Amino acid sequence: MATVTFPSTPDCEIVSSRVVNFSQELVFKAWTDPNHLKNWWGPKGFTNTFEEFDLRPGGRWKFVMHAPDKGNFQNECEFVKIEKPSEIAWIRISKPLFNIVATFEKIADDQTKIVFRMVFDTPEECAKLRPYVVDKNEENFDRLENELSKMTL
Repeated sequence: MATVTFPSTPDCEIVSSRVVNFSQELVFKAWTDPNHLKNWWGPKGFTNTFEEFDLRPGGRWKFVMHAPDKGNFQNECEFVKIEKPSEIAWIRISKPLFNIVATFEKIADDQTKIVFRMVFDTPEECAKLRPYVVDKNEENFDRLENELSKMTL
């Protein structure tokens, strides 16, 4: 299948990537199994309550992110592509609005490159979040790696 593409220019997207020392299949499972995803999704200190997780094109992902200090953030997304074990894509229905494509490239049996691409409609929308999102995506990857370590025990 072809990769999902959201038309964009560099000033409308934020791309984060990391190579992790875990198999492509395990990485994909951490992103697509709600029992694991809820443990690591979001920046450091955040927790999640999943209300719906229907992993299929057209399926919804509804959840609340709970901030460590205060605040609950309602999120709603619609999956547009699931290609095991290499890609998932979704559109956000709740604000801020942007589209996501996450790819998982097998480098070796125990090494995977993750590319997390956030695509915004306008450069202005992207610029508003860029100062926060880059560091927060790294925190998210840190939490993912911690969850992956637990999954291998």
